[in-house]
Amino acid sequence: MKENVQLVDRDFSLSEVPQTERRGFWSMFVLMVGFTFFSASMWAGGTLGAGLTAWEFIFAVLGGNILLGIYTGALSYIAASTGLSTHLLARYAFGEKGSQLASLMLSVTQVGWFGVGVVMFALPVQKVTGLNLYLLIVIGGLLMSTTAYWGIKALTILSVIAVPSIALLGAYSVGNAVESIGGLQALMLLEPAEKLSFATALTICIGSFISGGTLSPDFTRFAKTKTIGVSTTVIAFFLGNSLMFLFGAMGAAATGQADISEVMFLQGLIVPAIIILGLNIWTTNDNALYASGLGFSNITGIPKQKLVLFNGFIGTLLAFWLYTNFIGFLTFLGSTLPPIGGIIIADYFLVQRRCYPPIADMQFEAVRWHALAAWAGGVALAHFAPGIPPVNAILGSGVVYVTLSALRGTAKESAMQPRKAG
Repeated sequence: MKENVQLVDRDFSLSEVPQTERRGFWSMFVLMVGFTFFSASMWAGGTLGAGLTAWEFIFAVLGGNILLGIYTGALSYIAASTGLSTHLLARYAFGEKGSQLASLMLSVTQVGWFGVGVVMFALPVQKVTGLNLYLLIVIGGLLMSTTAYWGIKALTILSVIAVPSIALLGAYSVGNAVESIGGLQALMLLEPAEKLSFATALTICIGSFISGGTLSPDFTRFAKTKTIGVSTTVIAFFLGNSLMFLFGAMGAAATGQADISEVMFLQGLIVPAIIILGLNIWTTNDNALYASGLGFSNITGIPKQKLVLFNGFIGTLLAFWLYTNFIGFLTFLGSTLPPIGGIIIADYFLVQRRCYPPIADMQFEAVRWHALAAWAGGVALAHFAPGIPPVNAILGSGVVYVTLSALRGTAKESAMQPRKAG
């Protein structure tokens, strides 16, 4: 008699991560640092370095990463407490069908980041090696899809390799570049040709990784304790994200190139440049693809592994279109995704008071319309309110959600009161 063999869901796409599968500090730490190693952060660092003095740059990066750390740390606390991904957490606030809309937005954008990243790898390598561009795109897409398919263990192994490689080789290259213009003292004395306001600098710093930060629970749900989940996330953003900004700013000041791999190409370090470029994009792309698989799993009920391969194919196929529309894509992400995290945080801490029943025991509402209204309010505040758009989106959506939840609860209680006689 032939036995039915089912695909084992190693990543707990539709359930909480059991304690037996949770991970300790160092495993989570390298995973989260690899998560923050992102080429777009180097580009943002180059922009900040060109528009700020050295001390202004330091304060902007520290301020931006403090805000990112608070946001992602809060989400990581919730994830480590519940063992749930961003997409499953969204069911509590948005309802089952409502969470699918949030998952669709998050997952489509992550597939988009994957496609952009594949082209970001292929174009520089093609320029210096002469290899066929389409072949490089296919190879890059295949390799990056593979680690995302094999799940959290493969992501951790990749991060163990990538984090020290990028940090050491990148520091060596940037150090040489800075020495070529007179050293660190000369760098500190540089004055920007066109000044950026501090609010604009914070917006750039936060906006460069706020969409990825919204998906932090997809990884920190594997933390053994809440302390490990929060601490590894906050430290990773301070170290990893700050290092990417620093590499971008120093590289741009010394050579005119913000991406460390481009700096290495100019220095004639071709092989190290390709290694750094590949690992830097790979650590981000596999996380993006992994998160997109979890999101579409929440929508379809299909285990994440199968969806990762499909998403990788789509992301690779649409890579050029996504790359040519990169700036508009970033703007779209920055305004629509942060409110999702803001609403999850508000629901868990303020509305439900840190008391989420096990997901297996829940019978969710189909759509919680007040959560969708708060989402829309957050997006509107990001676009039209003065201040820092991503922060406006997170705080605004949270305030609107808590207010509407209170009104909704009051209305329900009122409807249940008996009518007065006579």
